[in-house]
Amino acid sequence: MVQREVIMKVIHHHTLAKLLAIHRTQKDPRLARRIYGVYLAQTGCTYPQVMAVTGAARRTVQQWVAKYNRGGLKALADQPRSGAPTKLPRNRHDALRRRIKHGPTVHDDLSAWTGPAVRRLLDHEFGQTYTLQGVHALLRRLSLAQQENK
Repeated sequence: MVQREVIMKVIHHHTLAKLLAIHRTQKDPRLARRIYGVYLAQTGCTYPQVMAVTGAARRTVQQWVAKYNRGGLKALADQPRSGAPTKLPRNRHDALRRRIKHGPTVHDDLSAWTGPAVRRLLDHEFGQTYTLQGVHALLRRLSLAQQENK
C-alpha cells in the first residue's frame, strides 16, 4: 500500500521570514521546535518531512499545526499545568543522574537499579518520597528510564 504524502494546510498568521526570525530568537527550546515545525509545514513540507527534521511524531506535528491555525504563536506555548511540582529540586538532578549512571555500590546491595531500588535511593539519600509511578516519571524526565532495567 502506497502512503500519500499530505501537505498540511497552515493559516498564515505570520510570513515565513517572520516565523523563521521568531524561531531563531526563541529562548524556550520546546516552543522553538514547535515554531520550526509550523514554519516547515508552511513552506510546503509534508508530515514525514517535518517529522524527520523535528523528531516529532505525526500526531504531534498535527497538533502543532492545528494549534497554530487556531491561535497563532500564543497557542503553541506551553499552558499552565495542574498538579504538584516535581519533588526532587532541579539542583539535585545531576547528583541523581551521576549516582544512577555509576551503578549500585556495594553498600546498595543490588546488582542493578530497579524502580523500587531508585525509590529507596531517593528516600534515603535525597530525602524525597516518591510513588513507584513517580519514580518512573522522574527517570523518564531525566532520560534515565533505560537505566532502571540494566
